[in-house]
Amino acid sequence: MKGFVFHSPGNSAWEEVPDPAIKDPTDAIVRVDQVTICGTDLHILKGDVPEVRPGTVLGHEAVGEIVEVGSDVRTVRPGDRVLVSCITACGRCRSCREAAYGQCQGGGGWILGHLVDGTQAEYVRVPYADLSVHALPSTVRGQDAVLLADIFPTAYEVGVLNGRVRPGDTVVVVGAGPVGLAAIATARLYSPERIIAVDLAASRLEAARRMGADAVASATEAPEQLIADLTDGHGADVVIEAVGVPESFEMCTRMVRPGGHVANVGVHGRPATLHLEDLWIRNVTITTGLVDTSSTPMLLRMAAADRLPTASLVTHTFPLEQMEEAYDVFARAADTGALKVVLGGQRHDTLAVPTA
Repeated sequence: MKGFVFHSPGNSAWEEVPDPAIKDPTDAIVRVDQVTICGTDLHILKGDVPEVRPGTVLGHEAVGEIVEVGSDVRTVRPGDRVLVSCITACGRCRSCREAAYGQCQGGGGWILGHLVDGTQAEYVRVPYADLSVHALPSTVRGQDAVLLADIFPTAYEVGVLNGRVRPGDTVVVVGAGPVGLAAIATARLYSPERIIAVDLAASRLEAARRMGADAVASATEAPEQLIADLTDGHGADVVIEAVGVPESFEMCTRMVRPGGHVANVGVHGRPATLHLEDLWIRNVTITTGLVDTSSTPMLLRMAAADRLPTASLVTHTFPLEQMEEAYDVFARAADTGALKVVLGGQRHDTLAVPTA
């Protein structure tokens, strides 16, 4: 089969790779029908995630069909259409028993496309399948469902829930990429007074308006002053950082009100300065986190009820074999207008299952 392989920073390719096989009785093999590219994948290609070994197939989000399961898998079977979660959960360790699946201590957590081969391939081996794949309702399209593998759970859990968005709040989302836009959509579930989006790109600010932002601001035009003007000088109740660079994080800490919350969602490849000399006296709460995907079943139900605006996030689609072109389009989002790129939608040849 073919997969998108990371070799070194700046060096990756869509190429022949070995077919995945069942290694443990809790594994499942999934034929990939739809897959997408995440901003974290771009961080890997830049060398910001050194744990990723050369030769690893990237990707941690997919929709597909079960083609084989291990002897201990109970909740899915061959032929089932499933969502492959970005987080793998053993279900037995202390973290998993507390639904903190992202911190799984039993060999799970974020491993796909990170510590083991991922989903940007024709087939993928999914460890601990019973808790790491989700059966898809027949009414949810694969192109929509793939956005629930990572983007929407991350925005909702790490941004909205960690930020403790409440009715009547002023919420600022810094970064109107896919995760930031999903944060706008899911923050609206809590009836804030206003949501303000901040970004560098005019196209993304327009997308933020379509997603439900009440106001937008360019990151280059003193957005802190706009927030102060809109809140009578108090600052925002919740600021969600969805970029992952030091400058955006520090901007968030300047926008938040005393007693407010900064929820950092972005993946940072460089250190950010934490100005405790200013923040300590303002009672500011700062949270970080890796998504647990504990909200995925609920989000799937909402998608099936047409309560999540997933379709508006997909701006580009490609056949799976055009992975390199899709990466180029996604990496040049400022020029291409790309928000979320989805690949696939076509059936593939039967997987050659080893006989020994």
